[in-house]
Amino acid sequence: MFRTALRNLLAHKARLMMTALAVLLGVAFVAGTLIFSDSVGEAVKNASARNLKDVAVSVQAVYGPDRPGGEGKDGKRATALDDRLADRIRALPGVAGVRSDVTGQATVAARGDGHPIGNGWQNRAANYQPGPGGDDPRYPLVRGRGPARADEVALARSTADAAGYRLGDPVRLATDGPVLTKKLVGIVASDDPAVTAGGSLTLFDTATAQRLYLHPGQFDELVVAAAPGTDQEALTAKVAALLPADRATATSGRELAAEQARRIADQNHALSQTLLTFAGIALFVGVFIIANTFTMLISQRTREIALLRAVGASRRQVVRSVLVEAGLLGLLSSAVGFGLGAGIAVGLRAVLASQGAGFPDGPVVISPSAVAASLAVGVGVTVLAAWLPSRKAARIAPVEALSTVDAPPTPRSLVFRNVLGGVLTTLGVAVMLWVSTLTGGDNLPLAMGGSMLTLIGMIVLAPLLSRPLVSLAGLVTTRLFGVGGKLAKENALRNPRRTAATGSALMIGLTLITGLTVAGHSSQLALDRMAAAGLTADYKISTSTGTGLDPQRSAAVARVPGVAATAPLRGAGYTVQGGGSGPDGGFGYVHGTDLDQIGKVTALTVTQGSLAAVRSGGIAVSETGAKEHGWRAGDTVALTFYDKKTVTVRVGAVYADNPVLGESFAGTALVDPHLDRLRDDELLVKARDGGSAALAGRIRAALGDSPLLKIQDHNDLRKETAGQIDTMVYMIYGLLGMAVVIAVVGVVNTLAMSVFERTREIGMLRAIGLSRAGVKRMVRLESVVISLFGAVLGIGVGIFLAWAGGKLVGSSFATYRMVLPWDRLGLFLLLALVVGVLAALWPARRAARLNMLEAIGAH
Repeated sequence: MFRTALRNLLAHKARLMMTALAVLLGVAFVAGTLIFSDSVGEAVKNASARNLKDVAVSVQAVYGPDRPGGEGKDGKRATALDDRLADRIRALPGVAGVRSDVTGQATVAARGDGHPIGNGWQNRAANYQPGPGGDDPRYPLVRGRGPARADEVALARSTADAAGYRLGDPVRLATDGPVLTKKLVGIVASDDPAVTAGGSLTLFDTATAQRLYLHPGQFDELVVAAAPGTDQEALTAKVAALLPADRATATSGRELAAEQARRIADQNHALSQTLLTFAGIALFVGVFIIANTFTMLISQRTREIALLRAVGASRRQVVRSVLVEAGLLGLLSSAVGFGLGAGIAVGLRAVLASQGAGFPDGPVVISPSAVAASLAVGVGVTVLAAWLPSRKAARIAPVEALSTVDAPPTPRSLVFRNVLGGVLTTLGVAVMLWVSTLTGGDNLPLAMGGSMLTLIGMIVLAPLLSRPLVSLAGLVTTRLFGVGGKLAKENALRNPRRTAATGSALMIGLTLITGLTVAGHSSQLALDRMAAAGLTADYKISTSTGTGLDPQRSAAVARVPGVAATAPLRGAGYTVQGGGSGPDGGFGYVHGTDLDQIGKVTALTVTQGSLAAVRSGGIAVSETGAKEHGWRAGDTVALTFYDKKTVTVRVGAVYADNPVLGESFAGTALVDPHLDRLRDDELLVKARDGGSAALAGRIRAALGDSPLLKIQDHNDLRKETAGQIDTMVYMIYGLLGMAVVIAVVGVVNTLAMSVFERTREIGMLRAIGLSRAGVKRMVRLESVVISLFGAVLGIGVGIFLAWAGGKLVGSSFATYRMVLPWDRLGLFLLLALVVGVLAALWPARRAARLNMLEAIGAH
């Protein structure tokens, strides 16, 4: 039976080619994901190991819970790590050296247009510490030298290239205060993931770095190198004994390495799981193609199977023969797919690196587990998909098979399938209707489960749904194309299970794409409405690092010609201690602002009380916040701010929810005493005659023309938020594209094997006068009908799932409501039409080239 399976595999190479391609693509996706994950994980691990190579103990500053970032009112951190502590650690037995690190953030302005380089929080800064050889081993010099004076800096090579600076150029940059200009004296190499992932690196001499971020003589970290033969754990204990209680911690190099390894593994696991999910979708689509292929092959080989049974082959042997054939096909396809997967891994790494992922350099890692998993998945999926067709072949009695050409599915099997599909679909729809009444991300697993049930139910019901939908499409094809259109309809209806399996493969991909598109489009419109509803200012000004604006600079903006009104927003968190008619407890955040100007820059609607009561020292609360705490205008509440001070205030007003103002606002006099540092989180600016590039330039100049500044108009704000949605949607489109490609392969495969199955029929049609062009048209129309059937089901199910899950998305956007993107949905239908036409090119050409007499005589 093994020889029989091998012979059948070799005898049907052309018919199995498309099935092999489906398995190959699915396995390539899985293999590419595993190889990519292993390669990136190993590269990051090696880079981390290099960074920790000489680290025996790391001493890091600890800040109190009331000041997690450590910044004081001057914006600088105060640490217990100083030169005196470094000298005491350096004197310990077994210590080979102590490196004293200062870290912070610095944003560099490009040489030409002055735009900031990097992406905010990843714009790192550090002190350059020359070693015995004159260089800092952490940052190998590429050109020039390290900074040695206050007016000098060094930049990472990627930062200098992006900004257009060369040695000797004056570099404009900002840390947290005014713009600084320093001379570029060195360019260094860095494999810091934050820098290679789109950030920047600026290096100062130690004294300058301390003056910018800390205080003279203080450090963020002390890195201890051990002498050869020194026990790390013992040295860590000795260092810990010297540290001031609750002001610093000592961690061994081994513990740091283990923690980094865990963090890398967690990051890789999340990315790998995401990619493997889409690989699973692609393989799930491939199951339909494989099952379809083997069902058709077995139908075409009924006489052969009957002869095997007649000469003594048992049912088990027939099943085993088909499964061995599927296993060999899966093994060969998986082997080729694994090779393609290695190429995908390299390409994926290059694409992500071009988008700023910044993975360290490293070789492609092909682990035995990746090979085993890829082959096991490919062979397992193929054998599993062929199992039901193999059992069907084994159940055919030899005498019946010898006299049967193509038995249609029995009514009983379709009845059972329809009942099962109805039950699954009903359960899935019921779950999704329940989900439509829920809010919050905690219900996402329930929504995913309901979506899966609904989709599986529709797949099982597809044969039942194919008859009315294909018949409806057949009315159009018959009216437009006459006999060819009618024949296409009848061919698609001849075997509803085959049509359903082929259409379902396309339906799965389009269901996911449609649901994603509808949810993404609706979210974008919700963000637009939210911005329009809450903000009437022409500009929102902030900093890319979140460090805030100097209030004196903010006040200067009001005097810029063309500015009609400005209002700062700076906030403080609090806990509710009592008051009002609601329960005690709960957290809140209050914005301090200019109460005379806030109504000019936001769409503020007061529903209870008045702003006059807020100006008298009260607080304004949003309707949602008031409902949550049980407050009404006139209530007295006690608020304990994060500086542990409690203030009793009156609720002066309740206003309609506003995304700009958040849950509450008050005058700056209420908020300012509780801030560690007086900084404006945002500045809202209303222009007298509307925004313009010239006005934005004058505002930037008034604020010191810092590269930290973000001056955004309504369009910029929409792009910032909606752009993230677009990026996610397009990324998922690309990942789901593999499933759609496999579905197209399935349409080609089904049509090609159907043409072979109907060779005699096509010969008879040619004999009674159907032209070659008519045969091509018939096959193409059949392909179009099947593709449109899958597309209509997919788009319909996708819209339903997007509607049912809309409340979960809407819980993040008060203005969310489902809006159908008719242009994109129309494009999906058009693409399905194109898929049908393209998928039929080869099968239609093959059918038209059949020799009429040979076709009539075919068995």
